[in-house]
Amino acid sequence: MIVGVPKEIKNNENRVALTPSGAHELVAHGHTVYMQASAGENSGFADDEYVAAGAKILPSIEEVYGVAEMVMKVKEPVEPEYPLVRRGQLVFTYFHFASSEALTRAMIASGAVCCAYETVEREDGTLPLLVPMSEVAGRMAAQEGAYYLERPRGGRGILLGGVPGVKPARVLVIGGGVVGTAAARVAAGMGADVTICDISQSRLAYLAEVMPANVHTLMSNAFNLREEVRKVDLVIGAVLIPGASAPKLVTAEMVRSMKRGAVIVDVAIDQGGCCATSHPTTHENPTYYVDGVLHYAVANIPGAVPCTSTAALTNATLPYAVQLADKGWKRACGESMELYRGLNVVEGKVTYRGVAEAWHLPYEPIGL
Repeated sequence: MIVGVPKEIKNNENRVALTPSGAHELVAHGHTVYMQASAGENSGFADDEYVAAGAKILPSIEEVYGVAEMVMKVKEPVEPEYPLVRRGQLVFTYFHFASSEALTRAMIASGAVCCAYETVEREDGTLPLLVPMSEVAGRMAAQEGAYYLERPRGGRGILLGGVPGVKPARVLVIGGGVVGTAAARVAAGMGADVTICDISQSRLAYLAEVMPANVHTLMSNAFNLREEVRKVDLVIGAVLIPGASAPKLVTAEMVRSMKRGAVIVDVAIDQGGCCATSHPTTHENPTYYVDGVLHYAVANIPGAVPCTSTAALTNATLPYAVQLADKGWKRACGESMELYRGLNVVEGKVTYRGVAEAWHLPYEPIGL
């Protein structure tokens, strides 16, 4: 199969879909890999490294899309890429369709086969291609929250860990999954007083066992959230419903009740955000205020640390990319329920229920 890896053009997206070692593995399986020139540069990988690994370099994004049978990306195609995606082409990337109707309709119109990293799911419900970036985003959420709590950055002027004689910051993490767990652990390591919420009693019991003493667990419901958000300095939104829009758990009324200069880091913004006052921002312009509360809602948080993120992402995606390249998408998805669950849009049809429900489109599961 011919595999194409374009350079990401989303705002400040510095990751690339494939490391040189990943390219080498695909070439070793008999496939041809075309990299767009300088695609890996911001992740620390020069074109020469890809050539040494057996890949070929093409100068433009148009040429990469034009030759590729499978396009491997990090983030969803953005508007200038829509016309480059063609019928029958397999696109393997993070799509997050439930957060963008325009993207969904563009991919339906393209006739492409869209296999989304974020909905590749194992039998136990884990999301192997979302986990590595969720780990990065969770850790960074606590870092960014601490940074923006500083007064020169627009926050209240609170040191996350406090000092002897002065209480630490109070942090509320909404969601006890991979993102929330990573965020709570880092915030706790910095000395904050952390509360982590989830709707699963068993998950809360697990977190109570493994988390440091300065992390407290709380059942997530409207009453508890309303009471907590007005007391805390930092809210980290880490809610995920795979493939579907995130629920708006933090209402506009709750935001109005928060301390002036408090910070919200909405990691769920990739799926529309779990705060009613959130809208996507970029690394270039990451924050804005609503009712005196600073919001950070960057939609590609791990793009800020591409050297780490690219290596972690390739570690996770490569085994699935090899299956798709070796067998073709129909056979690979027919033999692997994990990959089958990754199919979101196939040749003009919405094949993932959460995406169909998000935009009131017909749900047409594909039989393989």
